[in-house]
Amino acid sequence: MTQHLSISAARQLHLAAQGLLKPQRRKANKADVLAAIRRMALLQIDTISVVNRSPYFVLFSRMGAFEPAWLEQLLAEGKLYEYWAHEACFVPTEDYGLLRYRMLDPSSMGWKYAGRWLEQHATEIAAIKHHIKTHGPVRSADFERKGGKGNGWWDWKPEKRHLEVLFTVGQIMVTERRNFQRVYDLTDNVLTKHYQSGWDDARDLISPEAAQAEMVRRSCQALGVVKTGWVEDYYRLKRGKYDAMLHSLAEAGELIPVRIEAWQHDAFVHKDLAPLLDEAIAGTLQSTVTTLLSPFDPVVWDRKRASELFDFDYRIECYTPAPKRKYGYFVLPILSRGKLVGRLDAKAHRQQGIFEVKALYLEPGVRVTQKLTADLQAALQRCGDWHGTPLVRVLDVPTGLAGALDTH
Repeated sequence: MTQHLSISAARQLHLAAQGLLKPQRRKANKADVLAAIRRMALLQIDTISVVNRSPYFVLFSRMGAFEPAWLEQLLAEGKLYEYWAHEACFVPTEDYGLLRYRMLDPSSMGWKYAGRWLEQHATEIAAIKHHIKTHGPVRSADFERKGGKGNGWWDWKPEKRHLEVLFTVGQIMVTERRNFQRVYDLTDNVLTKHYQSGWDDARDLISPEAAQAEMVRRSCQALGVVKTGWVEDYYRLKRGKYDAMLHSLAEAGELIPVRIEAWQHDAFVHKDLAPLLDEAIAGTLQSTVTTLLSPFDPVVWDRKRASELFDFDYRIECYTPAPKRKYGYFVLPILSRGKLVGRLDAKAHRQQGIFEVKALYLEPGVRVTQKLTADLQAALQRCGDWHGTPLVRVLDVPTGLAGALDTH
């Protein structure tokens, strides 16, 4: 029997699945970091640090103030590993088998894999592997650039390209990060931290088809409610129609068919979320979280999904030339009580202790209320405090908030 959901209930279900239903009341610990990543299935990595780097910020949105070093500790302990999932991501190490097939056949990974480079530089690449085996883990920075300084993202020194290719084909892995720089070791050495007897492809490898089906299941769990067009994006699966797979999983009892108001297409909820689905249908599932989101948060990284589910048109503008930006360089969506109510352009000035909000924008139709104002003030202050920038300076706000939010 197909269940019926309002669009608001579908949003609540999505936020519940993402760990954004209720604020965490107790102080966060390292186990909470791993639990949050397992709930999302993966955590996208980005190095921009205008505010805190995205992986830390995504976790902060869900668990409040925490110690960022816990993320690196979990990586060094072998509980997480890095690979290409949605993009470059931290992934729970027990899911290593899901992405292993990409390492063994990386030909479809585009710019992430340079097969010709691997062939042309086989001798040098073998020498790097021997160096790691003999002398231990390395960083790209351990190799001196020859011929002067590079001049751009793609002007990598040869050793960095060698390491990236070896990483993509799974012959080396990231064993830890130092100052957020990758430290590479041989794959067997890294995996032994998690798989005590090591990973054995002959024994443990699952087929690409089985891995992709499992990634669809994980996507359904992480998203709360899904439709065909959303499934491929989460793990960057091969483009195609997933109707048949979703209906097959529903027939097998793994997914629950749902119909969302005003949507013509089928939607599904994972069976493990059945209790939350019941609450959503009853109208008792209500997000009370007000927080800022990273541009690389799963809630907003799929622009089409954010538009369909939240009526929120969002584009990451940090890679857009400055004259063409509409809102700013690193714009953070504002989630408040089940809705994406606005966005703000922020920068953390750590030396001065200032969290600067260059501009704050509310979505059309969002009404400024006392509750919203108080929620925004509290969310901004929590964010500023966590960054070590307790002085929150709001420079430009919409009419109605100008006299309500603290501005300096």
